[in-house]
Amino acid sequence: MRDPAATAASWPQPPLRLRRRVQGISAILLPFHSHCAVDWEGFAAHVRRTVNAGLAPAVNMDTGFAHLIDDATRIRALDITRAECAGGLYAAGAFVGDEPGAPFNPGAYARQMEIIQRHGGTPVIFQSHGLTGQADDAIVAAYTQLGAVGPFIGFELGTMFAPFGKIYPLDVYRGLMGVPACIGAKHSSLCREMEWLRLALRDATRPDFRVYTGNDLAIDMIMYGSDYLLGLSTFAPDVFAMRDAAWAAGDPAFYELNDLLQYLGFLAFRPPVPAYKHSAAMFLKLRGWLACDDTHPGSPRRPDSDREILADIVKRLPTNRSP
Repeated sequence: MRDPAATAASWPQPPLRLRRRVQGISAILLPFHSHCAVDWEGFAAHVRRTVNAGLAPAVNMDTGFAHLIDDATRIRALDITRAECAGGLYAAGAFVGDEPGAPFNPGAYARQMEIIQRHGGTPVIFQSHGLTGQADDAIVAAYTQLGAVGPFIGFELGTMFAPFGKIYPLDVYRGLMGVPACIGAKHSSLCREMEWLRLALRDATRPDFRVYTGNDLAIDMIMYGSDYLLGLSTFAPDVFAMRDAAWAAGDPAFYELNDLLQYLGFLAFRPPVPAYKHSAAMFLKLRGWLACDDTHPGSPRRPDSDREILADIVKRLPTNRSP
């Protein structure tokens, strides 16, 4: 915890950005049938639902089991998303699997980025052992090299999500912001202070750069100037859109909506954090949006007792309340 005696000058919390229009990107859950096959119909419907709510979808992210699926599955997800977005904004994870100690593989990243670009998406550069295992200046040079392929979104991923993740020192983040092709970066440390420092650096250095909060335990970071690229929003893209509209309008209903969504986030993103994907599947089934709440067999599960709590939250959603 921060020293309570810290001076006001050292306190990193930025001012509120009242009535700000937020860019919301929702990391789409890849749903499964009970026999371990992808539920492509359910996936397409959820992409469509997200777009209709006014959020941009992000596919082949952690919520889409990026490190567990093969290229054929990734490409089919891109095909479906391109069709559902009809030329609108969407993002997709550029994932390169490797092992600890592996060298950085720019060719593999470029191939993944090019596939996404051909499908009309914006690549999100997943970290890898080869990328994050380099010295700080080499990490910045790696992103500069990838910028030659085209615009992309960076991604800092805490190790609670994946072992190849890394939260960069602020100087590396500054270097990332210096790459013109990097239009923004998702920050998933689950730490407010680290994100506040990035917002301050953004405001002082490159105001057009988007800091996409990945903090599912503090989704109110949008009040301070963050946009978002969240897994939690896949549970309820409609309610996230209502919350965002309330913030932009200066409507105090924002706070009640945010509190309910954050309650859901605290439940879903408790340790082990990767099991949040099973929470999402259970929640979407309870909403009647999926036929099955199974997930990828390589992903951890939640206890069955969670369903009762999730069902209570579903009843509290404004879209489910009685008039």
